[in-house]
Amino acid sequence: MPVKVVIYEDNAFLRNSLCQVVGSSENLVLMGGFADCDDVVSQMRELQPDVVLMDIEMDGIGGLEGVRLVKREYPTIEVMMLTVFDDNDKIFHAICNGASGYLLKKIPHEKIVEAIIDLHAGGAPMGSGIARKILHCFSRLPAPADETNRLSARETEVLDLLSKGNSYKMIAAECAITIGTVRTYIKRIYEKLQVHSATEAIAKAFPRRS
Repeated sequence: MPVKVVIYEDNAFLRNSLCQVVGSSENLVLMGGFADCDDVVSQMRELQPDVVLMDIEMDGIGGLEGVRLVKREYPTIEVMMLTVFDDNDKIFHAICNGASGYLLKKIPHEKIVEAIIDLHAGGAPMGSGIARKILHCFSRLPAPADETNRLSARETEVLDLLSKGNSYKMIAAECAITIGTVRTYIKRIYEKLQVHSATEAIAKAFPRRS
């Protein structure tokens, strides 16, 4: 089934361009495009997207608060930030608020389509430079107690495979389980570690990885 997408971008030209790219892809379906996150919760309830593309700085409610609201009310909806900002503070807060992907607007549009599909399949798309900054941000936090003690052996295995870039489909094949079971394990991992995204779960459970 096509991936249902909603876009939040305050620049009308870019928003229309992104809507056109998403709408023209046979693997995606555009559910809506908006200039701010003022009504994001009601829009999520009405449109029920699989993936949200989210700008950071917008009039009214911006993207950092927008992603927090989406993940609080609809934790299964995946959010990918699409922004001009690559500073550590905004990246850190976006991930901690629940974003599972972080791309810069200079990325070619065809790569955005690939990233949306990857995100929906269980990946965490972001440029290598962004990934390095995220690891740097989390490495500066105080080392927590061994968070993997909270997880079962199977949950630790699933998270380990996820941390190595495997999609949900690949994890299911490796563990000889269904994709639905993988999603159940991921949900339990999030609950036990009290996180909202794969990136945050990996950083919390495996803080010494680089």
